[in-house]
Amino acid sequence: MDVLDAIRARRSVRKFDPEHRMSADEIETLLSLTLLSPTAFNIQNWRFVAVEDPDKRAEIRKAAWGQAQVTECSLLLVLCMDLKSWDKSPERYWVNAPAHVSDSMVGNIRHFYRDDDLLQRDEGMRSCGMAAQTAMLAAVGMGYDSCPMDGFDFKRVGHLINLPPDHRICLMLCIGKPLAEAHPRAGQLDLSEVFVRDSFSER
Repeated sequence: MDVLDAIRARRSVRKFDPEHRMSADEIETLLSLTLLSPTAFNIQNWRFVAVEDPDKRAEIRKAAWGQAQVTECSLLLVLCMDLKSWDKSPERYWVNAPAHVSDSMVGNIRHFYRDDDLLQRDEGMRSCGMAAQTAMLAAVGMGYDSCPMDGFDFKRVGHLINLPPDHRICLMLCIGKPLAEAHPRAGQLDLSEVFVRDSFSER
């Protein structure tokens, strides 16, 4: 599918075929495409937890206030951020670059993120957001639909997936075969209301 068509076709759906399962090859393809998402300084600070165990899915559904898509989708991904990825052997992120580039980037990474917890979290949110959009568009291209979610108990889900202390959850993403089309778009703001040239007007 053409990428422009995929953008137009992507919708959030909540009714998935509970009998459908994505193959291991399909899941690997989708995640391999998702890994092409950009991250600042190439720190690749997203982590993707595919929840496959039915009992764990059922518990996560409870933590999501009973939303059916959690258990009925073919693939449930919890998108997490590693807040300290910048300090975990960052030379890995530039292993294929010339030595002088790698040395410079590693130094910049440590200087940029050290002692700034808020920046580390913000960076993780940005990275996971871009990864989620990539995954949703890849899903459309593969014939699937998706539903991004933040309507759940983050602390409870973190406990269920054994989230490490230096990680945070950004969102969950349900992917699968839809049983019903998405509702018509509820209301799209006009471009003139959200697009600004050069700067906001003075008040």
